[in-house]
Amino acid sequence: MARIKKQNYSFALGKRKTASARVRLFKGKGENMVNAITIEKYFPGAVNKEYWQRPFVLTETLEKYYVSAKVQGSGKGGQLDALVLGITRALSDANPEKFKPALKKAGLLKRDSRIRQRRMVGMGGKSRRAKQSPKR
Repeated sequence: MARIKKQNYSFALGKRKTASARVRLFKGKGENMVNAITIEKYFPGAVNKEYWQRPFVLTETLEKYYVSAKVQGSGKGGQLDALVLGITRALSDANPEKFKPALKKAGLLKRDSRIRQRRMVGMGGKSRRAKQSPKR
């Protein structure tokens, strides 16, 4: 019978709009990857870099952990929000008594549940549009 290797990572799921991110947080030094692409190439720019690094900066673990994630659905903005929530949850699971208070205080452990409003019947194909009046 084969031995099952013990997990050496912390797993978490992050969601935003229709995007979902499956995040694995590893201890040590390594390359941060999203969908087998480096995170700097997948989410380019200084603003995006500052945003996904925020959980690491708050917990002072920027060079102590690295991430491997799979994201799908929505657009790049929703995917980035889902990734940050996944990273935050994984860090919180890795060391709850040390990391959770700082992450909770910063508001990163909350899931943003806002999604697109679906179309309504009788509204001319949109969710908030009123039908045009036939009178002139």
